[in-house]
Amino acid sequence: MRSRWFHAPSLHVHGQGVEKRATWLELFYDLIFVAAFIQLGNGLSTHADAPGMLLFAGVFVPMWVSWTGFTFFENRFTVDDFLHRMLVFGQMGCVGAMALSGAGVLDGRLAPFALATGVSLLLVALMYARTIGQIEEARDYNALWGGVFAVGGVIWIAAAFVPTAIGMALGALATVVVLTAPVTKRSRELNEKYPIDFEHLGERYALLTIIVLGEAFVKLVGGLAAEGSGSTAYLQAGAVLLITCGVWWVYFDDVAGARLRKGRFHWLIWFYAHLPLQMAIVALGVSVKKALAFSWDVSAPDGYRWLLAGTLGMVFASVAAIDSVTERKIAELSDRARVNARILSTVLLVVLAAAGRAMSGGLFLSLVIGLTLAQVVFDMMMAPLEEDAAGAASMVSLHDIAKERQDGTQRTVKRRNLSEAIRKGAPSSLRRDLFFYVIEGSWTRVFALFAVAFVIVNLFFAGLYALEPGSIGGTHQDGFAAAFFFSVQTMSTIGFGGMTPATPYADALVAVEAATSMIGVAIVTGFMVAKATRPTNSALFSEVMVVTTLHGQPTLQFRVGNARGNEVVDARVTVSAVLDELSPEGHHFRRIHDLDLHRTRTPVFMLSWTVSHTLDEKSPLHGLKFGGEDGALMAIIVTLTGHDGTYGQTVYARHTYEPTDVRVGERFVDVLHQLDDGRLMIDYSKFHDTCAEELASEGAGLQPPPPSE
Repeated sequence: MRSRWFHAPSLHVHGQGVEKRATWLELFYDLIFVAAFIQLGNGLSTHADAPGMLLFAGVFVPMWVSWTGFTFFENRFTVDDFLHRMLVFGQMGCVGAMALSGAGVLDGRLAPFALATGVSLLLVALMYARTIGQIEEARDYNALWGGVFAVGGVIWIAAAFVPTAIGMALGALATVVVLTAPVTKRSRELNEKYPIDFEHLGERYALLTIIVLGEAFVKLVGGLAAEGSGSTAYLQAGAVLLITCGVWWVYFDDVAGARLRKGRFHWLIWFYAHLPLQMAIVALGVSVKKALAFSWDVSAPDGYRWLLAGTLGMVFASVAAIDSVTERKIAELSDRARVNARILSTVLLVVLAAAGRAMSGGLFLSLVIGLTLAQVVFDMMMAPLEEDAAGAASMVSLHDIAKERQDGTQRTVKRRNLSEAIRKGAPSSLRRDLFFYVIEGSWTRVFALFAVAFVIVNLFFAGLYALEPGSIGGTHQDGFAAAFFFSVQTMSTIGFGGMTPATPYADALVAVEAATSMIGVAIVTGFMVAKATRPTNSALFSEVMVVTTLHGQPTLQFRVGNARGNEVVDARVTVSAVLDELSPEGHHFRRIHDLDLHRTRTPVFMLSWTVSHTLDEKSPLHGLKFGGEDGALMAIIVTLTGHDGTYGQTVYARHTYEPTDVRVGERFVDVLHQLDDGRLMIDYSKFHDTCAEELASEGAGLQPPPPSE
């Protein structure tokens, strides 16, 4: 038991085995920032220009620094007594004062905001100061950060009593002092001495992101109420809401679900990238509200167009920075693909913002929404699987299964094809690249991928053409549409002779696009040729294997046919059994045993081939139980290779048989027939059929499956 009035804080570092979660006090503290961000956004809505955005950043950053100071203290220390709560409530009051006075900074009134910010930082310094005498082992850490926040608070208070221009300079200095402290050598040494609990820190920044996203939704609802109701207004609001939902999806499926990679400055990149990310989301809330008023006939206002595309581009750029130092546990593509996708979207959004004056507000908004949704689709393509807590809880190691089988207590476990194995935690550099993704995918995937790439590239160049009005001559229409179709003609070298570059800028851009087109066509052609000419086998494997009697001995058989009927020369087959074994010392192995076959090659493979393996005492499968899912046999893998005369290349085929695919006491029905004119006919409709046969060899240790119920 401990006193609620006063008790000594305890130091919390990563690796203590204690899970630290966000407290109710932290959540209550975070809610104060909802009001602060709403007030700050209201000020930005009336100053949607470059100077206004700079002042907005100058107000947001101190708020973020104040929040970060409290968050890092909570990450390092565990305390919840009367004194601590009073300090936190005092800082919450300062945040409220910052919220009320923040919009005034945009109008040149700095003193109230500077005083509130200075006191807020001094309260964080007091939190560290109270621990100096109570936690001796962390005295050096408390002295550093208590001093940093004290210096920052004093400078901010001084900024309230000097002229506004000087005060802004002092405020910027104070903010820089606090923000750059984590980069110093002394701070990095202390971080190594007292490791950060990154799980708790990631949760806290995710919660703040939820708050700023909620502020964007509040702005959207408020804007809809101001614009009035109606089906058109609701439709446009729903479309704009997709932007907010897309940002949520990208962050909480990508950033929040990724783990930090090991690296000296990786956590600092992760930390600093959250500042522009969360600032951009707050500004995005203002821009989505203004997007409700975009006309579908005329171009969107310059300030709000740049605010929407610019802030969304800053979101994706910040996510790219975080992606560069994090990795996803279950993903098919490399993590570098995530970074490239975010950077590409950022560039496209900047080009759209600049070229937006040449298109209607409706088209501009549609393109922005399309790019946001493309990020969601890319995320699903990159990581179509996710970790399932229920599935993880029910996982059983193969070692435990082998041990249970040895003890005679093995449970029944359903087994799937080995090719369906899920690869978790594979190194990013060894995952699928673009070539692998295209070649292994369906033709639908290939055409969809290249169609999207074609549209995106032409949108990019169309935006560049639209930056200079009159750069395209001979057009029968003006604006972005003409630039887009001129880009299509340039890229595909159609050149109908109507539209031509009319300025030196357009001439230079045509040269760049022509070179890009040549490279792009070469790449696409290479992909298409590699996929279209990729040799495919025509091997048809029987769906089942049988254990029959051949020459008085039990024999495992399956058959394979050449469904295409072309000439495959020097075909060779290998059969391997994957067995689950446990050594006397308790070591678990998944051992692969090659099976001796009656015949391993055939000069010409054109019809069918029955492959046989004798289940005698020399066989690794001797004495095993077939037909069940709880035996030591995991799979039987068949590999067939041969030289295809049609392709002029070596082709291969592989098939995996599960233990349940083996039928004991049956044989295959005949599929080869002689026609009246002397030709042979193979009946593939009966290729997988079997018929019953008495098991002649009882002494081989074979155990037929129990009769079905």
